Amino acid sequence: METEPVASSDDTADDPCIWVHPNDPSLSLIIGTDKDENSAGLRVYDLSGNQIYETEIEKANNVDIRYGFKLGGDTVDIVTTGERTSNTLGVFKIDSENRSLVNVAARDIIVGITVYGSCMYKNVNTGDVYAIVNDKEGNVEQYKLFDNGSGLVDALLVRTLKLPGKLEGCVADDLLGYLYIGEEDKGIWKYGANPSDGDIGSLVDEIGTHLTADVEGLTIYYSGDSTGYLIASSQGDNTYAVYKREGENSYIGQFAIVDGNNIDGTSGTDGIDVCNMYLGANFSQGIFVVQDGRNDVGNQNFKAVPWENIASAFNPSLDINPNWDLRKY
Repeated sequence: METEPVASSDDTADDPCIWVHPNDPSLSLIIGTDKDENSAGLRVYDLSGNQIYETEIEKANNVDIRYGFKLGGDTVDIVTTGERTSNTLGVFKIDSENRSLVNVAARDIIVGITVYGSCMYKNVNTGDVYAIVNDKEGNVEQYKLFDNGSGLVDALLVRTLKLPGKLEGCVADDLLGYLYIGEEDKGIWKYGANPSDGDIGSLVDEIGTHLTADVEGLTIYYSGDSTGYLIASSQGDNTYAVYKREGENSYIGQFAIVDGNNIDGTSGTDGIDVCNMYLGANFSQGIFVVQDGRNDVGNQNFKAVPWENIASAFNPSLDINPNWDLRKY
């Protein structure tokens, strides 16, 4: 499947996230970013690739989602994005009935760096939810999100990190408590995801045998509480590298998305996301969504592949577990 192209012919589509509908998985959504200077914002697509909603915020670069945020007496699903023009953090809740986004930021949440990439982390033991932003100079800021008492979301800076080079892609493993950050021309770094975990990271893998610069999008496939995969966009060779989620994140292999029936393959990918869950008949065993930097018949868009097509390409096959429910954490 591919989504409708973004409006601009420039490099404007960037990063997707997947939202699982709480009652009808076939009504789940793909939320993508558009960083066009004139029509920037978030774009919401159904699982057939049709754009069904858009926001009119400024240049949105990366987007992420977490479930079960307590807000105004309700439990909501929260989406955050880095807004690059004003260096602010955009915060939205998902309206599940209308399948739209509602701005719930308590104020202009100005961050202390020139925001570039972003992701989210939820501590499943405490329920605390964080937004993490980074920049091209190697700076990382972690913000705790909280209800301001009026049903809106505010943020408090709780941690900073400093890496050597240009950053963008990042992802957090909520259950194992790790934060992975892509340094574009170096490799993938691993840190503890909690504010108290300090500033010492380890290098999971570096540019060379398995990764070709730039390291871009990162995502986690959950096949269980402690098993699954870390997946990275290896932009320079148009592939996606797969690592074990557990232990030392040992390398498994990589794959490419090639031309299908009437849909071109992907290249120059920035952001990626994956979901293990059942999402209706076309994605009954999960979905992998990527930004396509060079769409064949129009502007950039997002491509979606059934997870079993990827899993079965490996020997032995990768795990497939559509029954593990990420919404319960």
